[in-house]
Amino acid sequence: MKRPLLSKLAQVALACALLFTPLLALAADSGLALFSSTTQPDGSQDYSVKVEILILMTLLGLLPIMLLMMTCFTRFIIVLALLRQAIGLQQSPPNKILTGIALVLTILVMRPVWTQIYQEAVLPYQAEEITLTQALATGEVPLKKFMLSQTSSTSLAQIMTIANASGDPEKQDLTIVAPAFVLSELKTAFKIGFMIYIPFLVIDLIVASILMAMGMMMLSPLIVSLPFKLILFVLCDGWSLIVGTLTKSVQGLSP
Repeated sequence: MKRPLLSKLAQVALACALLFTPLLALAADSGLALFSSTTQPDGSQDYSVKVEILILMTLLGLLPIMLLMMTCFTRFIIVLALLRQAIGLQQSPPNKILTGIALVLTILVMRPVWTQIYQEAVLPYQAEEITLTQALATGEVPLKKFMLSQTSSTSLAQIMTIANASGDPEKQDLTIVAPAFVLSELKTAFKIGFMIYIPFLVIDLIVASILMAMGMMMLSPLIVSLPFKLILFVLCDGWSLIVGTLTKSVQGLSP
Protein backbone atom coordinates (compact mmCIF):
# COMPACT_ATOMS: atom_id res chain seq x y z
CA MET A 1 0.00 0.00 0.00
CA LYS A 2 2.96 2.32 0.55
CA ARG A 3 4.38 2.13 -2.96
CA PRO A 4 1.28 3.46 -4.78
CA LEU A 5 1.05 6.28 -2.23
CA LEU A 6 4.70 7.20 -2.66
CA SER A 7 4.29 7.00 -6.42
CA LYS A 8 1.34 9.38 -6.31
CA LEU A 9 3.23 11.77 -4.04
CA ALA A 10 6.16 11.70 -6.45
CA GLN A 11 3.86 12.44 -9.37
CA VAL A 12 2.30 15.37 -7.49
CA ALA A 13 5.72 16.73 -6.59
CA LEU A 14 6.89 16.43 -10.20
CA ALA A 15 3.74 18.15 -11.45
CA CYS A 16 4.22 21.02 -8.98
CA ALA A 17 7.85 21.38 -10.05
CA LEU A 18 6.89 21.50 -13.72
CA LEU A 19 4.11 23.97 -12.92
CA PHE A 20 6.18 26.50 -11.01
CA THR A 21 9.45 26.24 -12.95
CA PRO A 22 8.17 28.42 -15.86
CA LEU A 23 6.90 30.94 -13.31
CA LEU A 24 10.30 31.22 -11.64
CA ALA A 25 12.06 31.40 -15.01
CA LEU A 26 9.72 34.16 -16.21
CA ALA A 27 10.25 36.08 -13.01
CA ALA A 28 14.02 35.75 -13.35
CA ASP A 29 14.08 36.75 -17.03
CA SER A 30 11.78 39.74 -16.58
CA GLY A 31 13.50 40.99 -13.46
CA LEU A 32 10.49 40.46 -11.20
CA ALA A 33 11.21 39.92 -7.53
CA LEU A 34 9.03 37.38 -5.82
CA PHE A 35 9.03 39.35 -2.57
CA SER A 36 9.70 42.97 -1.70
CA SER A 37 10.65 44.30 1.72
CA THR A 38 9.98 47.71 3.24
CA THR A 39 11.78 49.08 6.28
CA GLN A 40 9.39 50.52 8.85
CA PRO A 41 10.26 53.54 11.03
CA ASP A 42 10.81 51.25 14.01
CA GLY A 43 13.38 49.25 12.03
CA SER A 44 11.18 46.22 11.34
CA GLN A 45 10.86 44.71 7.89
CA ASP A 46 7.49 44.45 6.08
CA TYR A 47 7.38 41.83 3.31
CA SER A 48 4.87 41.81 0.44
CA VAL A 49 4.33 39.70 -2.67
CA LYS A 50 4.36 41.31 -6.09
CA VAL A 51 0.91 41.67 -7.62
CA GLU A 52 2.31 40.52 -10.96
CA ILE A 53 3.46 37.25 -9.42
CA LEU A 54 0.03 36.62 -7.93
CA ILE A 55 -1.58 37.23 -11.32
CA LEU A 56 0.88 34.89 -13.04
CA MET A 57 0.25 32.18 -10.44
CA THR A 58 -3.50 32.57 -10.97
CA LEU A 59 -3.06 32.25 -14.73
CA LEU A 60 -0.95 29.13 -14.28
CA GLY A 61 -3.71 27.65 -12.12
CA LEU A 62 -6.23 28.35 -14.88
CA LEU A 63 -3.95 26.96 -17.59
CA PRO A 64 -5.57 23.47 -17.71
CA ILE A 65 -9.02 25.03 -18.05
CA MET A 66 -7.78 27.34 -20.80
CA LEU A 67 -6.25 24.36 -22.60
CA LEU A 68 -9.56 22.51 -22.50
CA MET A 69 -11.95 25.37 -23.21
CA MET A 70 -10.02 27.74 -25.48
CA THR A 71 -8.18 25.38 -27.84
CA CYS A 72 -9.14 22.56 -30.19
CA PHE A 73 -8.05 19.98 -27.59
CA THR A 74 -11.71 19.18 -26.83
CA ARG A 75 -12.40 18.34 -30.48
CA PHE A 76 -9.34 16.12 -30.79
CA ILE A 77 -9.84 14.09 -27.61
CA ILE A 78 -13.54 13.45 -28.34
CA VAL A 79 -12.83 12.26 -31.88
CA LEU A 80 -10.04 9.97 -30.70
CA ALA A 81 -12.28 8.51 -27.99
CA LEU A 82 -15.07 7.91 -30.51
CA LEU A 83 -12.56 6.26 -32.85
CA ARG A 84 -11.51 3.82 -30.14
CA GLN A 85 -15.13 3.05 -29.35
CA ALA A 86 -16.02 2.58 -33.03
CA ILE A 87 -13.23 0.05 -33.53
CA GLY A 88 -14.42 -1.83 -30.46
CA LEU A 89 -11.32 -1.45 -28.32
CA GLN A 90 -12.01 -0.79 -24.65
CA GLN A 91 -8.68 0.30 -23.21
CA SER A 92 -6.34 0.39 -26.18
CA PRO A 93 -4.91 2.91 -26.78
CA PRO A 94 -5.05 3.91 -23.09
CA ASN A 95 -6.55 7.22 -22.03
CA LYS A 96 -3.10 8.67 -21.36
CA ILE A 97 -2.01 7.89 -24.91
CA LEU A 98 -5.14 9.48 -26.38
CA THR A 99 -4.64 12.55 -24.20
CA GLY A 100 -1.01 12.79 -25.31
CA ILE A 101 -1.94 12.53 -28.99
CA ALA A 102 -4.63 15.19 -28.59
CA LEU A 103 -2.21 17.46 -26.72
CA VAL A 104 0.52 17.12 -29.35
CA LEU A 105 -1.94 17.86 -32.16
CA THR A 106 -3.26 20.85 -30.22
CA ILE A 107 0.24 22.26 -29.82
CA LEU A 108 0.86 21.72 -33.54
CA VAL A 109 -2.24 23.49 -34.86
CA MET A 110 -2.24 26.22 -32.19
CA ARG A 111 1.41 27.12 -32.72
CA PRO A 112 0.69 30.16 -34.97
CA VAL A 113 -1.68 31.59 -32.37
CA TRP A 114 0.72 31.06 -29.49
CA THR A 115 3.61 32.46 -31.52
CA GLN A 116 1.63 35.62 -32.21
CA ILE A 117 0.72 35.97 -28.53
CA TYR A 118 4.35 35.51 -27.53
CA GLN A 119 5.66 38.06 -30.01
CA GLU A 120 2.98 40.70 -29.47
CA ALA A 121 2.30 40.35 -25.75
CA VAL A 122 4.96 38.39 -23.86
CA LEU A 123 8.10 39.87 -25.42
CA PRO A 124 6.98 43.53 -25.09
CA TYR A 125 5.99 42.86 -21.48
CA GLN A 126 9.37 41.30 -20.69
CA ALA A 127 11.03 44.33 -22.29
CA GLU A 128 8.88 46.56 -20.04
CA GLU A 129 7.37 48.25 -23.07
CA ILE A 130 3.79 47.54 -21.95
CA THR A 131 2.09 46.84 -18.65
CA LEU A 132 0.70 43.49 -17.56
CA THR A 133 -2.86 44.67 -18.23
CA GLN A 134 -1.91 45.74 -21.75
CA ALA A 135 -0.13 42.42 -22.33
CA LEU A 136 -3.22 40.45 -21.30
CA ALA A 137 -5.44 42.57 -23.54
CA THR A 138 -3.03 42.18 -26.47
CA GLY A 139 -2.71 38.43 -26.00
CA GLU A 140 -6.47 38.05 -25.91
CA VAL A 141 -6.89 39.37 -29.46
CA PRO A 142 -5.33 36.49 -31.49
CA LEU A 143 -6.84 33.87 -29.17
CA LYS A 144 -10.32 35.34 -29.54
CA LYS A 145 -9.82 35.64 -33.30
CA PHE A 146 -9.01 31.93 -33.48
CA MET A 147 -11.99 30.99 -31.34
CA LEU A 148 -14.37 33.09 -33.44
CA SER A 149 -13.05 31.47 -36.63
CA GLN A 150 -14.05 28.07 -35.21
CA THR A 151 -17.37 29.17 -33.69
CA SER A 152 -20.62 28.83 -35.60
CA SER A 153 -22.92 31.82 -35.75
CA THR A 154 -25.75 29.72 -34.30
CA SER A 155 -23.80 28.83 -31.16
CA LEU A 156 -22.61 32.40 -30.72
CA ALA A 157 -26.13 33.78 -31.12
CA GLN A 158 -27.47 31.26 -28.61
CA ILE A 159 -24.90 32.18 -25.96
CA MET A 160 -25.51 35.89 -26.55
CA THR A 161 -29.24 35.29 -26.06
CA ILE A 162 -28.62 33.41 -22.81
CA ALA A 163 -26.33 36.18 -21.54
CA ASN A 164 -28.66 38.96 -22.76
CA ALA A 165 -25.75 40.41 -24.72
CA SER A 166 -26.11 42.59 -27.79
CA GLY A 167 -23.89 44.21 -30.37
CA ASP A 168 -21.29 42.93 -32.80
CA PRO A 169 -20.53 39.24 -32.08
CA GLU A 170 -16.86 39.77 -32.91
CA LYS A 171 -16.58 42.43 -30.19
CA GLN A 172 -17.88 40.24 -27.39
CA ASP A 173 -15.54 39.34 -24.54
CA LEU A 174 -14.24 35.88 -23.71
CA THR A 175 -17.10 35.16 -21.32
CA ILE A 176 -19.37 35.06 -24.39
CA VAL A 177 -16.95 33.69 -26.98
CA ALA A 178 -15.57 30.80 -24.88
CA PRO A 179 -18.92 29.02 -24.20
CA ALA A 180 -19.95 29.44 -27.85
CA PHE A 181 -16.59 28.06 -28.94
CA VAL A 182 -17.01 24.99 -26.70
CA LEU A 183 -20.48 24.30 -28.13
CA SER A 184 -19.14 24.53 -31.67
CA GLU A 185 -16.22 22.24 -30.83
CA LEU A 186 -18.56 19.60 -29.42
CA LYS A 187 -20.76 19.81 -32.51
CA THR A 188 -17.79 19.51 -34.87
CA ALA A 189 -16.31 16.61 -32.90
CA PHE A 190 -19.53 14.61 -33.06
CA LYS A 191 -19.85 15.28 -36.79
CA ILE A 192 -16.37 13.89 -37.41
CA GLY A 193 -17.07 10.99 -35.05
CA PHE A 194 -20.23 10.10 -36.96
CA MET A 195 -18.30 9.90 -40.23
CA ILE A 196 -15.68 7.69 -38.55
CA TYR A 197 -18.31 5.38 -37.12
CA ILE A 198 -20.01 4.53 -40.45
CA PRO A 199 -17.43 2.11 -42.01
CA PHE A 200 -16.94 0.22 -38.74
CA LEU A 201 -20.71 -0.01 -38.26
CA VAL A 202 -21.04 -1.51 -41.74
CA ILE A 203 -18.49 -4.19 -40.84
CA ASP A 204 -20.40 -5.00 -37.65
CA LEU A 205 -23.67 -5.35 -39.60
CA ILE A 206 -22.09 -7.61 -42.24
CA VAL A 207 -20.47 -9.86 -39.64
CA ALA A 208 -23.70 -10.04 -37.61
CA SER A 209 -25.70 -10.99 -40.72
CA ILE A 210 -23.22 -13.73 -41.65
CA LEU A 211 -23.26 -15.17 -38.13
CA MET A 212 -27.07 -15.14 -38.09
CA ALA A 213 -27.17 -16.93 -41.46
CA MET A 214 -24.76 -19.57 -40.14
CA GLY A 215 -26.85 -20.06 -37.02
CA MET A 216 -24.03 -18.92 -34.73
CA MET A 217 -26.21 -16.63 -32.65
CA MET A 218 -24.36 -17.29 -29.40
CA LEU A 219 -21.10 -15.89 -30.79
CA SER A 220 -20.70 -12.14 -30.27
CA PRO A 221 -20.35 -10.27 -33.58
CA LEU A 222 -18.00 -7.78 -31.91
CA ILE A 223 -15.41 -10.47 -31.25
CA VAL A 224 -15.44 -11.63 -34.88
CA SER A 225 -15.55 -8.16 -36.44
CA LEU A 226 -12.72 -6.70 -34.35
CA PRO A 227 -9.85 -8.24 -36.41
CA PHE A 228 -11.50 -7.12 -39.65
CA LYS A 229 -11.91 -3.57 -38.37
CA LEU A 230 -8.30 -3.49 -37.24
CA ILE A 231 -6.95 -4.74 -40.57
CA LEU A 232 -9.17 -2.26 -42.44
CA PHE A 233 -7.89 0.59 -40.29
CA VAL A 234 -4.27 -0.44 -40.86
CA LEU A 235 -4.60 -1.03 -44.62
CA CYS A 236 -6.16 2.38 -45.25
CA ASP A 237 -3.52 4.08 -43.06
CA GLY A 238 -6.19 5.15 -40.62
CA TRP A 239 -4.00 7.12 -38.23
CA SER A 240 -2.73 9.37 -41.02
CA LEU A 241 -6.29 9.91 -42.23
CA ILE A 242 -7.51 10.75 -38.73
CA VAL A 243 -4.66 13.16 -38.01
CA GLY A 244 -5.05 14.80 -41.43
CA THR A 245 -8.80 15.18 -40.96
CA LEU A 246 -8.44 16.69 -37.51
CA THR A 247 -5.76 19.19 -38.48
CA LYS A 248 -7.57 20.22 -41.66
CA SER A 249 -10.80 20.71 -39.74
CA VAL A 250 -9.18 23.59 -37.86
CA GLN A 251 -9.73 26.71 -39.94
CA GLY A 252 -8.35 30.20 -39.72
CA LEU A 253 -4.74 29.26 -38.99
CA SER A 254 -1.82 30.32 -41.14
CA PRO A 255 0.86 27.68 -41.80
